[in-house]
Amino acid sequence: MSKSKLSYSRLDMIQAEKRNAFRAFRNRNYALFFCGQSISQIGTWMQRTAVSWVIYSTTHSASMLGLAVFAQQFPSFLFSLLGGIVSDRYDRRKILLITQTASLIQSILLAVLTFTNHYVVWEILLLSVVLGIVNAFDTPARQPMVHELVSNKEDIVNALALNSAMVNIARLIGPALSGIVLQSFGAHTCFSLNAFSFLAVIASLLLIKLPPFTPPVLKKKVTAELSEGFTYLKQTPRIGIIIILLMCMALFVLPYDTLMPVFAKTIFEGNARTFGYIASAIGFGSIIGSLYLASLKRDTDLTGILLISIVVLGIGLIGFSRCPSFYWAIPFAVIIGFAALTPMTASITIIQMEAAAHMRGRVMSYIAMAYFGMLPLGSLLAGAVSQKIAAPVTMLLQGCIAIVTAWVFSRYLKPEKLNNENLEELQEAEHAIVEEA
Repeated sequence: MSKSKLSYSRLDMIQAEKRNAFRAFRNRNYALFFCGQSISQIGTWMQRTAVSWVIYSTTHSASMLGLAVFAQQFPSFLFSLLGGIVSDRYDRRKILLITQTASLIQSILLAVLTFTNHYVVWEILLLSVVLGIVNAFDTPARQPMVHELVSNKEDIVNALALNSAMVNIARLIGPALSGIVLQSFGAHTCFSLNAFSFLAVIASLLLIKLPPFTPPVLKKKVTAELSEGFTYLKQTPRIGIIIILLMCMALFVLPYDTLMPVFAKTIFEGNARTFGYIASAIGFGSIIGSLYLASLKRDTDLTGILLISIVVLGIGLIGFSRCPSFYWAIPFAVIIGFAALTPMTASITIIQMEAAAHMRGRVMSYIAMAYFGMLPLGSLLAGAVSQKIAAPVTMLLQGCIAIVTAWVFSRYLKPEKLNNENLEELQEAEHAIVEEA
């Protein structure tokens, strides 16, 4: 065989390897971590669904649903900066072993409480606060782990895409499975299964082989870095506008999921299965949204995508709020799932394109604080308002606010087009949002 034919053959093999949708699994560490996370994510979504259902079934109060979401998310916001600092300064695998073990214990306590059937709501809320604090340290350590686990850096984008797909599939399977288990065996079974799922993650972390951790030599003052970041935001108003947009969405629109148990039980006169199927339909929409984001090409107008997705989300919420039955609501739940993922992902990518390289980390931390600080407050607001004017009217208002928000901010945001470098940033942004969702 001639040298030219051999070179063509090797080139074809390389191209085929690049097209392989599962090429990141060539990295042993990543494959182990992925397997553990796949099982754990399904358990996590089962527990989330079960907690919301237990709270609403016990209290029949939308306000308490908002408080339950607030109890878990707000501690994560309060401790997020500290969690990021700990992640940067200490061995991330050890951090994850501690946080995953703590999450396992929290699930066991929930299972014991609900199994004995002698519990009050404040005990579940307190355990939600504990989980929120744990997540504040778990998430900053877990997300960057993908980069450490993939030895071939060409596989990073593929690994991020696989992670996002895995989380979205868990959002599809977990709630539906939780609804079936809740109805057939009770909430304690959901919590027990989630506790067992953490064993898979812990086992994968113990099997992973990483080089010895080297602590950073220079530890800058956190206050000085934060001050520099605030000064930079004042000098770049376009980034500030997008952060304000995200804050508005997080406060007034995105806490729609707080109302879903009310629709499932009261509006549609259903049971735990009904709630699980609605949540899974939203998860299915998220998968379609991920595939759409992955298909974006160069020269795509990200600002247009951002604003249109907000309008589509508004239409989905308005349609869902007016549905007379569960079966009519499912298509709108898919639309909501599809559109809810895109605004945050597009916004983060635009900000990464705008921000100076040395400031991106700090700017991203402000986005996280603004977004995840408003989200639990929005859940409290949605629960309180729906208690006064009913869940359908509250969701109708959320949809209208989404459309008005898109119209107002369209006057201040200029087109921003993707290039080859930003396609990878888009994938990283989508991975981060899916992990936090």
